[in-house]
Amino acid sequence: MKKKVFLLLVIIIAFTSYAQNTKNIILDVADYKEVVVGEAVQLVDVRTPKEYQEGFIDDAINIDYLNQVTFNTAFEKLDKNKPLYIYCRSGNRSQKSAKLLLDLGFTEIYDLKGGYIAWNNH
Repeated sequence: MKKKVFLLLVIIIAFTSYAQNTKNIILDVADYKEVVVGEAVQLVDVRTPKEYQEGFIDDAINIDYLNQVTFNTAFEKLDKNKPLYIYCRSGNRSQKSAKLLLDLGFTEIYDLKGGYIAWNNH
């Protein structure tokens, strides 16, 4: 019985430690701009290629959330230990993407509140 309790305690501590070391932060447009404009960051637009062609944030690469076949493969090429900045059209797909990316091992994800729509309206 003591071994089971000890094992359960170790699992809880490990999970808590992992959860504390991963984060998904939503930034408003002003804060997002301050960090990504003119900076060498991992910036990813998770909209479709068509949406991306209609306009994007400078230096953003396009990895389509809706194409799950290439989504994971493309993100595997990025550095999981560096901050990752993502956005979509309105914030919905980027939030879904963030959840998947945390599962893939990314530890620091910043999402643009309101997405590209908010970016254009700022």
